[in-house]
Amino acid sequence: MARLEGKVAIITGAAQGMGAAHAKLFVEEGAKVIITDLNEENGQALAAELGENAIFVKQNVANEEDWATVIAKAEEAFGSVNVLVNNAGITMAKSILQTTAEEYRRIVEINQVSVFLGMKAVIPSMQKAGGGSIVNISSLNGLVAGAIGYTDTKFAVRGMTKAAAIEGAHYNIRVNSVHPGVIATPMVVQEDTKAAVEEFAKHIPLQRVAQPKEVSKMVLFLASDESSYSTGSEFVIDGGISAR
Repeated sequence: MARLEGKVAIITGAAQGMGAAHAKLFVEEGAKVIITDLNEENGQALAAELGENAIFVKQNVANEEDWATVIAKAEEAFGSVNVLVNNAGITMAKSILQTTAEEYRRIVEINQVSVFLGMKAVIPSMQKAGGGSIVNISSLNGLVAGAIGYTDTKFAVRGMTKAAAIEGAHYNIRVNSVHPGVIATPMVVQEDTKAAVEEFAKHIPLQRVAQPKEVSKMVLFLASDESSYSTGSEFVIDGGISAR
């Protein structure tokens, strides 16, 4: 039996990169998937590629009304939601002195507020389903320091995960965070950063960056019933960086 047979999953920021890898693996494992993103062209193309078990919904994850729309369309297409993967996020490599208040608030809205809104929106649907699993994609920088704004919000995701896990336990809803290190996504391996990433990889204990599907397998485990006793925990996939 497929590992996500009978599951209905929402994956945000899934038009490309890690989110797209998650969506593909989830459908392979029997889930019905709602792909959300602002990138309508890529999102529609991915949904078409995945077939009848996937739909695309255009979404601004920082907008509460958009979340209500996503839940309504998910339930209309496939039924009550069992899984939410809060994957959408942005980063910015600027110093504190270079970062404007507007830029900082944008990172907070997309990386942090969206996770709160997603959990709040999906819990009633999961209650109807009899429970569920929420997987919040944080980062290695939710454990150790990185860029201002990105680090702050990824630490916040880690904290929200723990708070929500305690509350969600009453409804048979598990909430965990995933902390990827350097992953070979389009954002990371673009031409102007490729050389720097390759140099950094030499200092990773496993001496390479991860492929998106390696993170997807961790997310799959947490979405499935195989992780039925895991909640409020951090799952790190960083090639050993944080072990130093």
